[in-house]
Amino acid sequence: MTEAPIANKTEKKITTHGDTRIDNYFWMRLSDEQKNAENPDKQTQSVLNYLNAENAYSKTVMAHTEDLQGSLYDEIVGRIKQDDESVPVKVNGYTYYSRFEEGKDYALYCRKKGGEEGEEEVMLNGPEMAEGHSYFAIGGRSVSDNNELLAYSTDLVSRRQYTISIKNLVTGKVYKDKIENTTGGITWANDNKTIFYTKKDPVTLRSYQIYKHIIGTDQSSDKLVFEEKDETFGCSVYKTKSKKYLMIASYQTLSTEYQFLDADNPGGEWTIFQPRERNLEYSVNHYEDNFYVVTNWNARNFRLMKTSVDATAKDNWQEVIAHREDVLIEGIDIFKNQLVVSERESGLTQLRIINWDDNSEHYIEFNDPTYSVYSFANPEFDTKTLRFNYTSLTTPSTVYDYDMVSKEKNLKKQQEVLGGEFSPDNYESERVFVTARDGVKVPVSIVYKKGFNKDGKSPLLLYGYGSYGANMDPYFSSVRLSLLDRGFAFAIAHIRGGQEMGRHWYEDGKLLKKKNTFYDFIDCGKYLVENKYTSKEHLYAQGGSAGGLLMGAVINIEPELWNGVIAAVPFVDVVSTMLDESIPLTTGEFDEWGNPKDKEYYNYIKSYSPYDNIEKKAYPNLLITTGYWDSQVQYWEPAKWIAKLRDYKTDDNLLIMNCNMEVGHGGASGRFERYKEVALEYAFLLDLEGIKN
Repeated sequence: MTEAPIANKTEKKITTHGDTRIDNYFWMRLSDEQKNAENPDKQTQSVLNYLNAENAYSKTVMAHTEDLQGSLYDEIVGRIKQDDESVPVKVNGYTYYSRFEEGKDYALYCRKKGGEEGEEEVMLNGPEMAEGHSYFAIGGRSVSDNNELLAYSTDLVSRRQYTISIKNLVTGKVYKDKIENTTGGITWANDNKTIFYTKKDPVTLRSYQIYKHIIGTDQSSDKLVFEEKDETFGCSVYKTKSKKYLMIASYQTLSTEYQFLDADNPGGEWTIFQPRERNLEYSVNHYEDNFYVVTNWNARNFRLMKTSVDATAKDNWQEVIAHREDVLIEGIDIFKNQLVVSERESGLTQLRIINWDDNSEHYIEFNDPTYSVYSFANPEFDTKTLRFNYTSLTTPSTVYDYDMVSKEKNLKKQQEVLGGEFSPDNYESERVFVTARDGVKVPVSIVYKKGFNKDGKSPLLLYGYGSYGANMDPYFSSVRLSLLDRGFAFAIAHIRGGQEMGRHWYEDGKLLKKKNTFYDFIDCGKYLVENKYTSKEHLYAQGGSAGGLLMGAVINIEPELWNGVIAAVPFVDVVSTMLDESIPLTTGEFDEWGNPKDKEYYNYIKSYSPYDNIEKKAYPNLLITTGYWDSQVQYWEPAKWIAKLRDYKTDDNLLIMNCNMEVGHGGASGRFERYKEVALEYAFLLDLEGIKN
């Protein structure tokens, strides 16, 4: 048996509020300068040696599954339609779409003048642009109103720092304009020569400045139009669907603020819409002489207001849709004759159509017990057609055009599943409510192949996230079939910290109530065992990023409940990260986790932080994945975590880490390359179950 790498220990004492923590692996942290250095210093080389040793160990330990990994990869890729194409979207006289060519990892972004019968114009050739790069991603893409210029952004490092370029779509020429260190988004003014973009702080990567760029000029001459001074806020810029206004949004966890400017006058002065207030959140849409505002002002689950474009402060807001305790308003989409409201009730998403003229309304009906639906790609204003995407655990992603008057659905595209006799009828889904330890009922979505026996002998993978109010809605995955077809069930625990059951669901899973997230997940796991979906010997858990924090917490609290756990890019060194405001994301997340410079929050965070709560005991089999260039959860968190776990754990279970040295938080950039990581994860699970093929 190959010996696992043992990391060097260098004691570092960290004292906060009179409490001293010992961090023997603090030395693994490198600055960006050290990571980027062509000639690594001694510390950098030590870190690289350790990460490479962990990768070599993982590869050796999993070597007997390489054929299985290869089979899984081929199987997963074999289900994907290689020459796939998106549903065209009509914008300003053109139809836009993306398409893949056989065997290519990256998309071509195209358009046709007029309808779908027009001549294809390839705006961006992803495969050609990606050549020679170990990582490549296209970010924002935005065409000027006269249809002649394309502004687009690219990332070659995987730190989500994008460079904006300008292409003349008439001549095919790419201009010399190069705008670096942006978020990737681009917003055109109506003059077809001015763009607005957001720049990132070079250290923290906080989106903090809005600049104005005139096409054909150097970035050094760009004008700063807004700087967000509050380090807990980020900012962005966009144009309203009506094309009438440019909007700057400032945002943090508990507060938003907007500024607006006539899009015909990009050199004008911006106007504050409603000054920021603590605990006041709102978003803005424009329609005719009014702005429509979705807000939590005296409405925890949000309500819809409107106000004149000439009087936008909240004292002038008039209620359009009242607050409801059992329904969360998530957003709106405005059309000439209809208003579409995206709502969430009892954990399920729904679309509500309201007629502007007579206020008549209806909901679009769906039949699956657990599903996800959302409005998307609706840039046209004067139309009665709503485009939406529908999916469930058994229904592939499906795009419909819905006639909001006749109520007829027109199927535009359903994701094809190749490589076998796939049929939704071969699978079953269900939704159950688990009573958590404090009496709250937590929804769980479950899917399995028909014939699945609830006798406690089958393997089950339980997935969770539970942070930032992000909803883990059920969705179809052709990749997941590789587990379902081998006897696994798959379940999503819709735990507190998300927003599936309304705003309170989020509020009850953050700050000093964060442990509800972990307890909910554990109680869902216990329910699945008690009701014979699986057993402790066959129960697995998976989560990534903040969901990786979830994984770290639950294996500290109830390690014996899980046979194996996959933690992707896990946020596990919570105390140290939240104490360091130079780390990307930290300042913007004090309202999510709490600021440990406050003793009460320090003590609470320390009580669950996975890295700080490792004990000498048996842990389940564990696979950790990370990326060396990750800007959101830095590689050293999982690296320190595995080193300390290996030092403390008393079992002989598998403990391995795969650190991709070329990527960041989102993993590999190619369409197919990422599935090699999935194949490793699935092989890890199947191997623990003794499934060889």
